[in-house]
Amino acid sequence: MNSINRIALILLFFILSLPLHAQIGEQRHNFAIGFSGGLNFNKVSFSPTVRQKNLSGITGGFTARYISEKYFKMICGAQLEVNFSQQGWDEYYQDYPDLHYTRKMNYVEIPFLAHLAWGKERGMQFFINAGPQIGFLINDSEQKSGNWNNYNLETQQHGKKIENKFDYGITGGLGLELRTKAGNFLLEGRYYYALSDFYNTTKRDYFSRAAHGVITAKLTYLFDLHK
Repeated sequence: MNSINRIALILLFFILSLPLHAQIGEQRHNFAIGFSGGLNFNKVSFSPTVRQKNLSGITGGFTARYISEKYFKMICGAQLEVNFSQQGWDEYYQDYPDLHYTRKMNYVEIPFLAHLAWGKERGMQFFINAGPQIGFLINDSEQKSGNWNNYNLETQQHGKKIENKFDYGITGGLGLELRTKAGNFLLEGRYYYALSDFYNTTKRDYFSRAAHGVITAKLTYLFDLHK
């Protein structure tokens, strides 16, 4: 595991430990469910490098959240999601504008999040979500155009089968929540950093790194089942 992955895991464990230390706060038993939708802006971390621009895709799914307590001014809880997520990459060749290659990869992803919030319990809140995430590749597709045979470019990734369909990593985000009698409305920005590679990355393989990096902007609506 490289140093970046170690630092990411240390930060993750620190954030996840915060609710565990908040067991002497005011108890809450707020359970809410709902749905979310938004946009992904995707790139893949390749080594050797593949020049890319952001590939946009949609994301959305089901959300369940449990608020367990309030510790001083911090509201502590846990959140589980099951989402459909479009990921992948879009290659960019500034010197060869006629060339185009896109790989789209569709996942079912499941984030397990610690939810920490500050603000009014009926009104506006600022929150942080962070935790591990797993994903399962459903399918993928390629789109390629231009006369690639005219150029001496390394394209080991073109036509290459996805070798690891199980994806895992860490995710975290910041957002605002408006809590009303009609339900809870959340606006969030989130980043996902994959710790796994979707291609084999042994010393015998061409790539030593092939992992997702996803910026997500999403809206979520939750309604309380138990307050």
